[in-house]
Amino acid sequence: MTTFANLADLKAIEAEMPWDKRDVARTLHSFLRRARDSHGARPAISFQILSDPKAKALTLTWEALFAEVTQAANMLRAQGVGESDVVAYVLPNCLETAVVLLGGAVAGIVNPINPLLEAEQISAILRETGAKVVVTLRAFPKTDVAQKVAEAVKHAPKVRVVLEVDLLRYLTPPKSWIVPLLRPKDAVSHAAVVRGLRDEMARHRSDALEFTEGREDRVAAYFHTGGTTGMPKVAQHKVSGMVYNGWLGQRLLFRETDVVMCPLPLFHVFAAYPVLMSMIASGAHVVFPTPAGYRGEGVMDNLWKLVERWRCTYLITVPTALAALMQRPIDADITSLKSAFSGSAALPVELYARFKKATGIDIIEGYGLTECTCLVAVNPPEGEKKIGSVGLPFPYTHLRILQKTGEGFRECGVDEVGEICVANPGVYEGSTYTEVDKNRDLFAEGRFLRTGDLGRVDADGYVFITGRAKDLIIRGGHNIDPATIEDALMKHEAVAMVGAIGQPDAHAGELPCAYVELVKGQDVGAEALLAFAAAHIGERAAVPKYIEVLPDLPKTAVGKVFKPDLRRKAIARVFDAALAGAGLPARVAAVTEDKKRGLVAQITCSAEVDEARLRAVLGTFTAAWERV
Repeated sequence: MTTFANLADLKAIEAEMPWDKRDVARTLHSFLRRARDSHGARPAISFQILSDPKAKALTLTWEALFAEVTQAANMLRAQGVGESDVVAYVLPNCLETAVVLLGGAVAGIVNPINPLLEAEQISAILRETGAKVVVTLRAFPKTDVAQKVAEAVKHAPKVRVVLEVDLLRYLTPPKSWIVPLLRPKDAVSHAAVVRGLRDEMARHRSDALEFTEGREDRVAAYFHTGGTTGMPKVAQHKVSGMVYNGWLGQRLLFRETDVVMCPLPLFHVFAAYPVLMSMIASGAHVVFPTPAGYRGEGVMDNLWKLVERWRCTYLITVPTALAALMQRPIDADITSLKSAFSGSAALPVELYARFKKATGIDIIEGYGLTECTCLVAVNPPEGEKKIGSVGLPFPYTHLRILQKTGEGFRECGVDEVGEICVANPGVYEGSTYTEVDKNRDLFAEGRFLRTGDLGRVDADGYVFITGRAKDLIIRGGHNIDPATIEDALMKHEAVAMVGAIGQPDAHAGELPCAYVELVKGQDVGAEALLAFAAAHIGERAAVPKYIEVLPDLPKTAVGKVFKPDLRRKAIARVFDAALAGAGLPARVAAVTEDKKRGLVAQITCSAEVDEARLRAVLGTFTAAWERV
């Protein structure tokens, strides 16, 4: 692990040698073999199905993880999976999820799919990736994953085999006796062969691959971005990008003695790459509590006790989870914690301050994208952490702020806002997405991925995100395409035009809301439109929390909905409601645009309202504000 405090430290690492000269693993199996050889009997991954700090937990050592991944890869090859074939998994967190992620990437191309999606979305992703094998849960109480996947596979004709994971082995009596009595009946309605994952793995070698692993860099994973529509975008990740994420974690952040609490899902790049790959590179130990992580029953109430049980040194989190944690007492010994890493969405200043005050621990905020195989920038653990910034670009990450002009791309100056564009070993130049058309105009100068995020870089090299060119709504780190909402509401016969945006939310960062213009002569209320949206949007997270009917939506000169005006309305409405709810004689006088901070709410209030009271209310939001 290297000192990482400022831009000079990162430049010194780059100056040691070019990335392609570094002695890093060239295949995922050799990557894992290095971890086994170096750390053998040390714990690698632990999982407990229940959140009780005293509940049963199972642990794989580095030797055992290597053996199971090897078995899984051999088994998948025997099922007909080659280097260019896809193994999808639709699983919550458990030890098998990590094994399938790694084994699928060794044997072919692994495709993690969010098990919270509806059957229609799962099926669309299976068709887009051409998955040959699907790994999912065996029917289990309190989850419909098995049933949804059975329905999805029926409409994904290339799927030949479904392999099932049984969570029963993680339970102890009396629950382990009761579950078989309550287990839902299998809902097989497709032509694929159904087998047990562990039964099939047991038929194969665990000490070595039964096939020759290619040494050339290749695509080894497909991750869907959002996955909220019938035609999802699927990002391609190469072995080199996965290893790069792990190398960064080992070189800059983690040691073999670290224990990392990760209640995030392994279908998301945050858990899969910055966490899991960093564990492999460093030999650190990762703990996954419950299949649903932060969403799991009792996890929030027991998290501090779980940190104490495992003597965790790092906590992996997101702003929504931090907000929930701060509503609970710290009822355990958490002195082992060094820090917490937060990503997926912007971190409100007030939430950072509250966490720091309650725990004495810094939150290290970072920035990554599915399209970059994740990691791009991070606030230096040993240096200045600029609140509101996502930190410094990682070594070998070339980040530029560009503006597109008629003559090409222009580089922005210090603190000048433009589009964040990235080139690093995690960017698959020219082929980020599986669908060729989606790669058109995606790269600046043929190399720099256009992230769609607007931002600036200050004089110290710190990156600040000021907005999103792509207009995605980010709800607790989950990407929602506004078109999902707009297309659904446009099906209503009374609706003429829709503008969907993210409104500020103290818990989730943003929540989807929509502004509607009606067909002339039609009359329908917001409640009826909310009910219509709920009935016609397949993804629950995308259903608007607020709909307002306007006489006319603001539009550009060419007739497109002008969303900055809608965002201003939403910020003013949400902030005014929060101020009124707190009993403060204050209101939003205007929402203006600042080149560095984006939209800023101008707050007017009486003299008796001090800054601390305003900050306590408005500091929980990521949207900027100032007193006038």
